[in-house]
Amino acid sequence: MLDKLKGMIAAKSAKEKNIACFVDGPNMLRKELGVDLDTVKKKLRAYGMIKVGRVFLDQYASDKLIEAVTNQGFDPVVVPSDVDVALAVDASQFIYGDTKIDVIAIVSRDSDFKPLLMKAKEHGKETIVVGVEPEFSAALRNSADVVIDLKA
Repeated sequence: MLDKLKGMIAAKSAKEKNIACFVDGPNMLRKELGVDLDTVKKKLRAYGMIKVGRVFLDQYASDKLIEAVTNQGFDPVVVPSDVDVALAVDASQFIYGDTKIDVIAIVSRDSDFKPLLMKAKEHGKETIVVGVEPEFSAALRNSADVVIDLKA
């Protein structure tokens, strides 16, 4: 009975948390992976409300992909250079500056985001990694508070 009550309290507090979600588009939005942004949103709802949702794309992203990202409720960010750097810089503002964000969620398989997750934790943010095999980095998974494998 007490465990059930604790679970209900924890679930309620999770619903009140604000999430900033950053998607590594070139790494995750590939036909062969079958990643659906609606599924990502549904999985993250268990941990709070997505207040910031951005999908980072390179300059080769098609108009169709940009439109699909927009239609799924995310803001597309098209960058002419390194997507990983742009994502990390953007996410940093929510680690250091925005106190309304409680959770940083990274949708990627790339271990390059491990330092970002570590900084987020140092600054009191919860961290979530959403990814998929193949090549879902063990270092990235081991750096996050919560790991969501989309194919599990």
